[in-house]
Amino acid sequence: MMRALSIASTGMAAQQLSVAVVANNLANVSTVGFKKGRWDFQDLIYQTLKSPGTTTGAGQVPVGIQIGTGVDPVSVYRGFAQGDFQQTDAPLDMAIEGEGFFQVTLPDGTVAYTRTGSFKMSSDGSIVSSEGYPVQPNISIPPDALSITISPQGEINVLTPGSAAPTLLGTIELARFTNPAGLNSLGKNLYQATAASGDPTTGTAGLDGFGTVLQGALEGSNVNIAEEMVNMIVAQRAYELNSKAIQTSDEMLSIANNIKR
Repeated sequence: MMRALSIASTGMAAQQLSVAVVANNLANVSTVGFKKGRWDFQDLIYQTLKSPGTTTGAGQVPVGIQIGTGVDPVSVYRGFAQGDFQQTDAPLDMAIEGEGFFQVTLPDGTVAYTRTGSFKMSSDGSIVSSEGYPVQPNISIPPDALSITISPQGEINVLTPGSAAPTLLGTIELARFTNPAGLNSLGKNLYQATAASGDPTTGTAGLDGFGTVLQGALEGSNVNIAEEMVNMIVAQRAYELNSKAIQTSDEMLSIANNIKR
């Protein structure tokens, strides 16, 4: 009965984590470029009272006695499935249709990666993120630009006064990873490479397996509200059942303590 108390407590802690992940997903249902989290559990070590296959005087034991000690969270990983596109018609809004990440430079000089293409123009004309981080490679828009056109390959062209044809300013490179789920989440929809994600591979949009760039649109969150609500109900019911197991074990201990009375 004391074992049951410990086992049920691990179950309650695990379901608390489940609800926390669901809550974060729902909180970011409208966050541009957000990728939902999913949890992964595993059972804990087993206490073996009788090993399967043990030989006794009556023969070999076909089934042993192994009692589990509970559950343990292993990971909370991000699913990088494509989110729905939101049309904005803003010239510097970009969405990646397929694989890849935009690259931005952080204040410490390191590179971060994002699926959020809600870019703006800084005071010097540079294309930056909403936090002011420059996009790589650094591209500056002339102050007299009449229009900005971004091709599916990430080529940025501007039309300036007195020019009959657009001028190519540069090309936005994308990055991708062997294991994007291994990226380190920094918040602000930014990720950093880790040993688990592998080193980034950079290239041109639309080539070598990279997705294409869609101008005037943003990638929405890939959170499915109905799915998250179901997950929340399942976690709540599992939490209730584990708390019931604790209550039942406590009642059984009480009965055992009161036998001599």
